[in-house]
Order: sequence, then structure tokens, then C-alpha cells
Amino acid sequence: MTATTDTAELLPRRPRSGISRSVADSLVVARRNLIRMARIPEMVVFGLIQPIMFVVLFTYVFGGSIKVGNTISSADYREFLMAGIFAQTVTFATAGAGAGIADDMHKGLIDRFRSLPMARGAVLTGRTLADLVQTALTLVVLAGVALIIGWRTHENIGKVLFGFLLLLLLGYAFSWIGALIGLVVRTPEAATSGGLIWLFPLTFISNAFVDANQMPTVLRHIAEWNPFSATVQACRELFGNLPPGFVTPDAWPMRHPITASVIWSVLIIAVFRTLAVRRYRSATG
Repeated sequence: MTATTDTAELLPRRPRSGISRSVADSLVVARRNLIRMARIPEMVVFGLIQPIMFVVLFTYVFGGSIKVGNTISSADYREFLMAGIFAQTVTFATAGAGAGIADDMHKGLIDRFRSLPMARGAVLTGRTLADLVQTALTLVVLAGVALIIGWRTHENIGKVLFGFLLLLLLGYAFSWIGALIGLVVRTPEAATSGGLIWLFPLTFISNAFVDANQMPTVLRHIAEWNPFSATVQACRELFGNLPPGFVTPDAWPMRHPITASVIWSVLIIAVFRTLAVRRYRSATG
């Protein structure tokens, strides 16, 4: 019995396949980042304050003064607004992802990871997965705040959950843009600024806060083909939050927002993950 056990222990372990190794390594890195977030709770708290401020300000300052569809009702605008606030929240997490990776680069932690026998893309994948968990937590809290101020959905639970899945997919896609920015810049401060400077025009030249039909022609076309707008429009349909008299634009992404949202998010992940992993290899090589 002892001889059999000793022989089994001496046998070499079967090597894991490339995919299983990459998944396992990514989960280890994700766990490391989640533990770090738990030990620094202000990272999560400050991430919640901004979207809550946007909800309150837009609801009570602009509600009743912005026309959506054929109404200026503050209640209708509140429901119209929330999909945009949700989408803005998940995309603004991009800045945090970039700053975190830039900080790891600045401290030399990425070089330590590189010295370990782990998949090259696992460091970035693990970081983006951890950011996805934080984004999901933020969405849960933000949805609770929205319910408190009167936001309601008017579709079945399956459609509502699918809407939130589209938001998380968009947030995950944009986190790869943040990862690339974090690898390109030299400091976490630059990553934060670089992660936000392009997000403001992206989110505001969209259908997030106003009816795109009321925009000037050029801005309207930009808003209709904005990947951010596709997810917002998809969520409004899935939540049942389209206002009375709302006219859906003729642009294809607005007519098929769910399909457009998935296509945009998958395309962004494919492009920016490839660029980020390539940059990671050269930056730490």
C-alpha cells in the first residue's frame, strides 16, 4: 500500500492545457485584486458616490425641464434617465481600471508577475474580471437608489436581468480600453485623466440624458451610431422605460439596439484585448 502511494506521488502531474491554465491564472489574479479592494473599501465607496450624485442631480435638477418623446414629465424623465446613468457608471469604471494597472506597472508588480510561470494575458484578464465584480456591486447599489427615488421597470424579470447583463458586458469591454491606457501612460494620475477625457464626449454625445431626435443633425448621427447609445437604447426597451410618444430613430443600431449592443461590446473586447496584451508583452519585456 505504501509503495503504491509513493509511486503515485512520484508520477509527474499532467500538464494543463493552455486555456485551462490561462483561466486558472486569471482567476488567481482576479482574487488578488478583489482582496485588495476589500482591504481598501474607500475605492468602492468613492466609486458609488459619483453615480448616486448624477442620479439625484439629473432627477431633481433637470427632471421636468427636459423633453423626452412628447412629455416633460419628471417621472417619465426619471425612467428615461436611469438606463443612461447605469451605462455611464459602468463605462466610467474604465478610469479606475487604467489607474490600477498603471499603479501596478509603476510599482514593478507587473514585472514580478512576469517572472512567474503564468499565462501572459492572465494579469490583464484577472484585473478586468475584478473590475467587473466591482462594477456589478455598484450597479446593485445604484439600482437600489433608483428604486428609492421612484424608478420602476415595466417588463418581466428576465428582460430586466438581460438589460443589466448588457450593461456589464459594455463595462467589461470598456475596461479593456482602460487596461490599454494604463499600460501606455507612465503614472496612475495620467491613467485617470486619460481614462476620463474621452469618456465625457462619448457619454454626453449620446442618448443617455436627452432624446437624440432633438439634437442637431451631425450630433444626432454621432449619437445614433455611438456604441454607448446602443446599450442605453437596449436597456430602455428591456426595462420598459421608453417615454410616451418616443420616436425610435431610423439608424440601424437604434432599430436593433440589443444586437448592436452585443456586436459593439464584443468588437471592443476583441480589438482592445488584443492591443492591451500586445502592449503588455512589449512594456514588460
